[in-house]
Amino acid sequence: MSSDRQIAAIGIDVGGTKIAGGIVWWPSAEVVFPCKAPTFPERGGEAILGSVTQMLRSLLVESRTQAIPICGAGVGVAELVDADGNVTSGQTIPWTNLQVRERLSELCPVQLESDVRAAARAEAMFGAGRQFKTFAYISVGTGISSCFVHEGKPWAGARGNALVMASSPLSTLCSACGSELHPVLEEFASGPAIAARYRESLNASDAHFPICKAEQVFEAAAKGDVAAEEILRTAGAALGVSVAFLVNVLDPEAVVIGGGLGLAPGVYWESFIESAREHIWSPCTRTLPFLRAALGSHSGVIGAAATIFDAGNLLKEESQSA
Repeated sequence: MSSDRQIAAIGIDVGGTKIAGGIVWWPSAEVVFPCKAPTFPERGGEAILGSVTQMLRSLLVESRTQAIPICGAGVGVAELVDADGNVTSGQTIPWTNLQVRERLSELCPVQLESDVRAAARAEAMFGAGRQFKTFAYISVGTGISSCFVHEGKPWAGARGNALVMASSPLSTLCSACGSELHPVLEEFASGPAIAARYRESLNASDAHFPICKAEQVFEAAAKGDVAAEEILRTAGAALGVSVAFLVNVLDPEAVVIGGGLGLAPGVYWESFIESAREHIWSPCTRTLPFLRAALGSHSGVIGAAATIFDAGNLLKEESQSA
């Protein structure tokens, strides 16, 4: 439970299902004193902020008890976050009208960041993206989002909104029947969408059917369930189309895939890779590496802490001292 520099930061990852936290050492990215709590977003923004505050306070007490020097706390949230650390969307975590960073900063210095940019920064500093000058990071789980990384820095865009890859409709007109189509990738290929599509294929209601998570659809597919296999295959293929479009626009050196579904093996991943390569236009780009994120189940916590390490220029300092 140590690092060469003896410096640590707290990381807290606020997602739609759970809030995860821990103390992260620099430069090993080792996570100690990991903790979790359910998000229950229906409680409202104030209650969620209360849970995050309680977790931060508890980790600060742990750090003082163990004499761990904390240089700050990073909080990743599954929403849009602008350059000033303000949450500007409330799709899942309703924090748009709360002074989240200011209130948490009463306990210690705090950086607020979108969860996908935090995770992309962590992969650039510690994980699969470390070897590349540019890469695209895609997070696939409860939602689907993306981040372009250049020379270790996640690109946030002019307003902090350069991460929305799968939430808006891809409106088109069907050439066969003339119907207006408004497909939304997140409503087709994300975790909740996969579970809902499987329930629908069995004519089962949410209230009465025991399968309610994407993980259970993966388990059914692994046992040879044809309906589950087809849903995962089509979901992976749809994701591949959108990621290929991103690759065609950005031309990164590599693509790093994270999130619960992004790390899952089997038909979803295989279909995704096949579809992505098929829809990448340039033959020389088509062979770029698709890599799974390297930081595992602690990636969100490490990513949140990475915002503190990066803000403190620790990566630059280490490079100069090497």
